[in-house]
Amino acid sequence: MTTPTPALPVPRTAAAATGPTAAIDIGGTKIAGALVHPDGTMTAATRRPTPRDADADAVMAAVGEVIADLSEADLWPQVVRCGIGSAGPVDTTRGTVSPVNIGAWRDFPVQARIGAELAARGAEVPTVLAGDGVAMTAAEHWLGAARGHANALCMVVSTGVGGGLVLNNQLHPGPTGNAGHIGHISVAFDGERCVCGGHGCVESLASGTAVARWALAQGWTGPDPTAAGVAASAAAGDPVALAAFDRAGRALAAAIAATATLVETDIAVIGGGVAAAGDTLFEPVRRHLASYATLGFVQDLRVVPATLGTDAGLIGAAAAAMMLLPTT
Repeated sequence: MTTPTPALPVPRTAAAATGPTAAIDIGGTKIAGALVHPDGTMTAATRRPTPRDADADAVMAAVGEVIADLSEADLWPQVVRCGIGSAGPVDTTRGTVSPVNIGAWRDFPVQARIGAELAARGAEVPTVLAGDGVAMTAAEHWLGAARGHANALCMVVSTGVGGGLVLNNQLHPGPTGNAGHIGHISVAFDGERCVCGGHGCVESLASGTAVARWALAQGWTGPDPTAAGVAASAAAGDPVALAAFDRAGRALAAAIAATATLVETDIAVIGGGVAAAGDTLFEPVRRHLASYATLGFVQDLRVVPATLGTDAGLIGAAAAAMMLLPTT
């Protein structure tokens, strides 16, 4: 069951102020920024590479450069809020991040530091911090594949596996901002140890790294030892590559069904680099889902690709700020 799509594409709980939102997207390879407008369009987009082998302040300096670029935009004086999307883990109660792929940041107070940068450039506005999976979820619910669905699970399947939830048309990040982190649901109790310390986690079975690792261990010898290379071989009919994606699809299906059974989502949106494999991934997910989502209230659960691509991080950071800040 879906809810009607709003007449205007603005998150239902968006703050009343209608100026642009400054959006910052922080990842292991790039730090991006843009002004995101109430209709979802972006202007003043800019980016910097994430410094490697640098200390915490050097990484923050790159964020500061992005904010400096945004402050040169004509509409900067009209900015009303700032959304920060970051690789995780995050702790939104403290405004800190410890991204796995940014080693210099451990419990780094990114929300406070960005707030200070904004104030220094004349924008003393409220800020919201969201993990990248939650930000992607906010984006896809606002303008993407989950639009019109009151209850949705959105996932990023890439080097890792993350996600977020929308429940009753509201973003549900949880107390620390990590709700919906589907990558660390265990779907194989006797499975291999995960980097998180658990066993049989979805991420250890379905991430791009896991797909390539398993295929290589089974004797696959393709020229590109990545998930994309395995996907190309699978599309050409290689049986080991097909089995690698079947294994990943089964893990994702089990976790999607478990989540839907728990909170009654009716759609699962999958984005990220591994999802670029298309039907090579989605066919086994959907096929295995039929054997996991067996109760009547989840049998109509749909699994679809994300639609916003590389814009999801910035749009999602803005959407999260619109959805989570109190109305004024």
